[in-house]
Amino acid sequence: MRPPLRAVAMLAATAALVTACNSSDDWSEPRPAPSAIGTLGPGFVDPSTKPAPEATITPQPGSWADVHPPKDYRVVLLTSGADNPTKALVTAVKEWADDEHVDLRTIVVGNAHDTVPSIAKAMEMGPDLIVSAGNDLIDGLALVTPNHLDEKFLVVGAELAEPTHNVTAVDWEGASFRGEGLGMSSTYDPNSFTADRCAAAVRAGVAAVLNDLTGLVVWL
Repeated sequence: MRPPLRAVAMLAATAALVTACNSSDDWSEPRPAPSAIGTLGPGFVDPSTKPAPEATITPQPGSWADVHPPKDYRVVLLTSGADNPTKALVTAVKEWADDEHVDLRTIVVGNAHDTVPSIAKAMEMGPDLIVSAGNDLIDGLALVTPNHLDEKFLVVGAELAEPTHNVTAVDWEGASFRGEGLGMSSTYDPNSFTADRCAAAVRAGVAAVLNDLTGLVVWL
């Protein structure tokens, strides 16, 4: 029998490094669900039809630019891996958080055995959104996310093979790792993880989440 997530999360304290940026409170106080500031531009999604679950949408470039999170939006960044694509994604998340005055906290997952405990730790912190950066996290997310549908997850630079409605992914040709023994996409290209592409992925993904366009793949 699997131990309760609360107990598992305690183990993660020795397996993950947690840091805080722009932290203004301990996240212990309840508050209303956050709302987007600004609106999606034309071409992000067809306004007359809500995308089907697990659909892929291809927004027009920049159609997310006017959407911003509320100040002190609570985000946990889960990251694993020292490869260049993961580093580029982490940098993009941190720069976005700084620009948008997001209350960002980071959990660095040391190895595969720590993935599920670290996800549990992230949920225990009470964020508005958990952002995943690194292919090594995908299998753990596929295991945990269907059992915690009230938690919102954003996966950047990869995706889950069968996402539930609480998981949104942002991908492009050159990314789209799906884990679960499926192997790396034949089009995988680490050089496609440019600073501009990663920054756009974070902003487009957050814009989708804040507008309740979840359970989708946002294709850039």
